[in-house]
Amino acid sequence: MHVLNWIGLLLLAALALGAAGHALLRKSDSRSALGWVGVCLTFPLAGPILYILFGVNRVRRSASRMRKEVDALSADVPQAVPSYPSAAINPTVLHHAFQRLERVGHNILGTALVGGNCVEPLYNGDEAYPVMLRAMEDARHSIYLTTYILDTDNLGLKFIDALARAVHRGVDVRVLIDGVGEKYSWPRASRVLAKKGVPNALFIPPRLFPPDLHFNLRNHRKVLVVDGSLGFTGGMNISQKHILHAKPPWPVTDMHFIVHGPVANLLQDTFVDDWFFATKERIYPPILFTEPTGDCLCRTVVDGPNFDEDYLKTLLTGIISAATSSIRIMTPYFLPPRTFLSALKSARYRGVTVEILLPGRNNIPFVHWAAHHILEDLLRAGISIAFQPAPFSHTKLMLVDGCYVHLGSANLDSRSLRLNFELTLEVLDQHLAIQLMRHFDTIMAKSRPVTRQELSGRSLPARLRDAFFWLFSPYL
Repeated sequence: MHVLNWIGLLLLAALALGAAGHALLRKSDSRSALGWVGVCLTFPLAGPILYILFGVNRVRRSASRMRKEVDALSADVPQAVPSYPSAAINPTVLHHAFQRLERVGHNILGTALVGGNCVEPLYNGDEAYPVMLRAMEDARHSIYLTTYILDTDNLGLKFIDALARAVHRGVDVRVLIDGVGEKYSWPRASRVLAKKGVPNALFIPPRLFPPDLHFNLRNHRKVLVVDGSLGFTGGMNISQKHILHAKPPWPVTDMHFIVHGPVANLLQDTFVDDWFFATKERIYPPILFTEPTGDCLCRTVVDGPNFDEDYLKTLLTGIISAATSSIRIMTPYFLPPRTFLSALKSARYRGVTVEILLPGRNNIPFVHWAAHHILEDLLRAGISIAFQPAPFSHTKLMLVDGCYVHLGSANLDSRSLRLNFELTLEVLDQHLAIQLMRHFDTIMAKSRPVTRQELSGRSLPARLRDAFFWLFSPYL
């Protein structure tokens, strides 16, 4: 018995030291690492169990495992030829303001800007959906659509019917819907598409048998590419609630973008990779060398938990640190990491004008409450914050120095910057930036400024509520 006791103690010590060592090596935040090391060594049994349950980043580990499985499969599958446009830009010929901001993305992502593009904003579903439907009706070769939500309401059924007609014309049609996002509507879009004969797939759908409950590995990207040369991307799902003139019960404003030019090829490449990731089927779109159609310089930013680096978070923080005159941010969910908030304050202390537009009433109340906990510190630094009036705004946009536009599917929270598969675009173009700045300023003029007195005057229960939900901001 004495020997068994010693063996048990040695096993507990090994478990505690192993968990503490894992935390020491894997945690990027020193305070988090120190806390878990202390828990594991102080409670040799309960500590390691708690660390395994709550401290290990299963999201990145699971995504990395999936990536390795896909890479192993792709070794045996002929690779699609990337649609590398011939319009890559030499950054040394750019204006110095463009060079400064371009250098951040180039150094982080290792990809070049692509020229010859035209990027135009489409406001709400009222403008976006008719153009998207018309593009699908005119498709001759291919339609590739990925979305987080495809509602099966009247608007969603119009999309499904247009896709079915394209299939019957002989167009190569593929639809990829997120496995969790699909569950926001009934009947399920995948079933309706299948009945119509439209090839579709779900991105990592959760299931009980066999168990596969990856609720955090969500594909939040929104991409539609027609014939490899016309693209749509932004933050808008496909739902009737974005058509304001239809007066839906719960209206949502949002912005999408139509993209002409070589960068549409790169959006298509992202879809091809996502389709292979989800289905293990490699598709081979025709190689198209799209003619230049405008002056916008673009770079796609593809990010997700399957990468070893947080590219999007690092890029956005770097762009803010490179700003010299103005930063305008519009986002529905604002719970960025500490480094991002520090960069915003540092920019303001350098004399950069920083303005943030948030929804006055959020569709996820506890996210709204958690955000209140961090706003007072930003206001103290001189950053302007305002709450937009109803309806709820789902727009994601960052404008820097009157020449840089960051648009796409990502929110400024841990879910988008750490857990989701996201796609955004960097666009360097003064005309587009000025157009969107005017839109931003128009909304800012209608919005209610947030004051330090308002936040500091909250009741104690409200402050405790906000701080409590802020504790869970890495998971909201």
